[in-house]
Amino acid sequence: MNTSLNTQTHFPECPGSFKHFSSFAFFTLLIMTCVLTLAPAELTAQELYVFSEPASNMPAKSVSAKYSGKFIKTTMHETRIEQRHTAELMFGLNKNWMVHGAATFSDMYSDQLRLESGRVYAKYRFFSKDDVHRHFRMAAFGEASHSRNDMMFDEISLEGDQSGIQAGLIATQLWNKLAVSSTLSMIQVTKKKPEHHPEDHPYQAFNYSLSAGLLVLPLEYTSYNQTNLNIYAELLGQQSLDQKKYFVDLAPAVQLIFNSTYKLNLGYRFQLNSNMLRMSSNSFHIAFETVFLNVLRRKTTQDNSLN
Repeated sequence: MNTSLNTQTHFPECPGSFKHFSSFAFFTLLIMTCVLTLAPAELTAQELYVFSEPASNMPAKSVSAKYSGKFIKTTMHETRIEQRHTAELMFGLNKNWMVHGAATFSDMYSDQLRLESGRVYAKYRFFSKDDVHRHFRMAAFGEASHSRNDMMFDEISLEGDQSGIQAGLIATQLWNKLAVSSTLSMIQVTKKKPEHHPEDHPYQAFNYSLSAGLLVLPLEYTSYNQTNLNIYAELLGQQSLDQKKYFVDLAPAVQLIFNSTYKLNLGYRFQLNSNMLRMSSNSFHIAFETVFLNVLRRKTTQDNSLN
């Protein structure tokens, strides 16, 4: 995460076999990458993606607090909208390291809202090639989650659904107003398989994403207090490794940033193709985040003399 001036229905399946889908996903990613790479170089970008993380980190020595809400309708509970609320704290330790801690509350696996899961996330930026109005960065990340939920669906998610671990790489390219990022990761469910029918659901998967973000407003910066409008499009996919199951989703979103400090996200994620049993094939997302700059910095001698 960066400050605003430091620049992220169930559709029919495609015909054919798992092999056909792998080709479909590969060429979709390839085409999107080519189109975005050929975008004009004079464009400036945002990397504050709604559904994924960029390789860049939040400002060093800063703390961010974030609320996220996810709302779905499932085939099991068609009479109500199910919800998941996430409270998250993020710490920018330095320019290369940041860590997250989060807890989720949900009624997706129960009749009422309850504490559902906790997770931790760490990201290390190990490569950065910066230039005027552009940069290329790479980062590695790891995540661990503990959830009270049992395995009920094929999709593996550490956002509250399952207990597990995940590790991966992120690469982000920024050209002025345009930022493009890709994430590749491996995810493993850590909860013990049930004694009966352990083959019902996947326990290992490969995740991938391709995200693009564009700064729409302001057309020209005159102050840090200007409101920013960003638009995003993200392709999100998962391929099981122990079973031939997959999904691929598209997630458009809009984002407003106020005074370079407060961020409001609105996004809608929907399924393009899948052969998985999923809780829902589409979801609505809302999030609000605020950042507290330099709160982790050490006091200087001058600061101490004033106390």
